[in-house]
Amino acid sequence: MAIDQGTTSTRAMVFDRSGAVISREQLEHRQIFPRAGWVEHDAAEIWRNTRRVTAAALASADLRSDHIVACGLTNQRETTLLWDRATGEPVHNAIVWQDTRTGALCERLAGDASVDRYRDRTGLPLSTYFSGPKIAWLLEEHPDLRARGEAGELCFGTMDSWLAWNLTGGPDGGHHITDVTNASRTMLMDIRTLQWDPEICADMGIPMSLLPEIRSSSQVYGPMRDKGPLPDVPLAGILGDQQAAMFGQACLDPGEAKNTYGTGNFLLMNTGVVPVFSLHGLLTTVCYQIGDDDARYALEGSIAVTGSLVQWLRDNLGLFPHAADVEKLAATVDDNGGAYFVPAFSGLFAPRWRPDARGVIVGLTRFINKGHLARAALEASAYQTREVIEAMQADSGVTLSTLKVDGGMVVNDLLMQFQSDILDVPVVRPVVNETTALGAAYAAGLAVGYWDSQDDIRANWAEGARWQPNMPTARREDLYAGWNRAVEHSLNLA
Repeated sequence: MAIDQGTTSTRAMVFDRSGAVISREQLEHRQIFPRAGWVEHDAAEIWRNTRRVTAAALASADLRSDHIVACGLTNQRETTLLWDRATGEPVHNAIVWQDTRTGALCERLAGDASVDRYRDRTGLPLSTYFSGPKIAWLLEEHPDLRARGEAGELCFGTMDSWLAWNLTGGPDGGHHITDVTNASRTMLMDIRTLQWDPEICADMGIPMSLLPEIRSSSQVYGPMRDKGPLPDVPLAGILGDQQAAMFGQACLDPGEAKNTYGTGNFLLMNTGVVPVFSLHGLLTTVCYQIGDDDARYALEGSIAVTGSLVQWLRDNLGLFPHAADVEKLAATVDDNGGAYFVPAFSGLFAPRWRPDARGVIVGLTRFINKGHLARAALEASAYQTREVIEAMQADSGVTLSTLKVDGGMVVNDLLMQFQSDILDVPVVRPVVNETTALGAAYAAGLAVGYWDSQDDIRANWAEGARWQPNMPTARREDLYAGWNRAVEHSLNLA
């Protein structure tokens, strides 16, 4: 079983040895917006939903817990939570990765050293995206939390740590752990030693007693608690969601890459056992670590808003009742009509890293209708992906020959065809496109011997669909030039 704790929902999925889906259950949770730029989640609600979907995934396939050989966890990364070690109660809502409240704090930390102050140790630029500044903000804004943190009364965790702690006992002996992939997204871990960096923690005013123990991505961490839905099942795999998707896509060799289309888009390329540092705005991150093996690294391009833009059109503008309807609406027009949508709701992430950017729609005329807006919203995902791929090719020297894709938006044929057209390379979707959950299941199954080796994972991967580029070169470059002009209008607005 894999528990996939995402930005908008929590899923539990059961897989068999061939990687086929046996059952799945999913529940959305509330998105809390206290003010512009702030995004929070109720961690207690997420823990309740986790228990519900886990039990329901068993029930829907008429399974018992003793049918499950191991459980893996995958999670939205960077989202930051502090909770009481004695009671298990969160002391504040979780601050979500998209949240921008730490902008001024990041500027202060950068000082004269620039946003790259910690990049050589962490692989990351100073940004509102990462967990470290979020912890620092909580402790600065709430002095009582600082005192409790220094007294050892609080735990910090990303959502994997929160769930692992609760699943293995909570206040009654729960394991306070994270894995190397999630730790690499906090901005507090030295990416070479895979240990917390005391100097960075001190700079940010973060007591190291808050931090979980860093473990590999695939090992038996301990049995699940008796009172939970999976009593005595070993918790045996933890991967941040994008690294899990990489694993589920069998991108296990240097140079292999995948793009996940979810709340945001995340493109990762495996770079092997040596971290590669970007000169073009990408992140250096841990890809995975299996047991005691050397860690594998990746270059990553993170795009803040893609699928959540479709949600915004649905919820904030009411253009359609269901997210899946965006494709039908976009297909009512032949092209974008000259309109571009730059969804910089949380600034722009890779490769531009412009926290001052805000969302804009440009090129409006009386001709534009809601179909053009829907199409422009879908195209924004494809343009941003091309930006990241161009940066990745410049850093790695590897030319992309095909793009492996996964995530909720890849069932959208119009988007996938446009992605192939704007990149001028084939786009390939696997048979099982829930590769995030599958990757977490693989990590857990490898740890207990359910799969013998990574060769089993490679053998399980199968192509489900393929899109070939068929757009004239001049048209492709005109559209992309229009996108770049549109992005210029989004800058310096915050």
